[in-house]
Amino acid sequence: MTSIEDAATTFLANKRIAVTGVSRDPKGHGSNAVYDRLKSRGYDVIAVNPNADTISGDPCYPDLQSIPEGVDAVVIGTSPERAMATMEECKALGIGQVWMHRGFGGGSVAPDAAAYGRAEGITVIDGGCPCMFDPTADFGHKVMRVMLGMTKNVPKQV
Repeated sequence: MTSIEDAATTFLANKRIAVTGVSRDPKGHGSNAVYDRLKSRGYDVIAVNPNADTISGDPCYPDLQSIPEGVDAVVIGTSPERAMATMEECKALGIGQVWMHRGFGGGSVAPDAAAYGRAEGITVIDGGCPCMFDPTADFGHKVMRVMLGMTKNVPKQV
């Protein structure tokens, strides 16, 4: 097992990251917050939503396989019911790092998809948010990380 801190550091060392579930209406969508934060921190971040052509003026792709030149890692920000299909797509494309976003509530975490990904050699962070860890963190997300760590919505190990 790897500590969440080490797994987050490794994940955030990738510079080309797809975020699934980014919405055309960004209000209240955690995936949009992740997308915007990664973008503002200089990441080459790619939006994935089969129902949108653009997000915030950037190209949006219907699935991971449609992204030109691929990605290094994926943040799953969709409903948990979509997580397995995304994990299977990651395996097929050779994407070795996946973060299932979770703030308050269940988020995008699907235990069966996390288990599948791990069995296939994918590093899976099943909870928390990339915005809770440096170099993307802000004070509010750091506080949320502590609070959500107590509820196990942020894993201690992956």
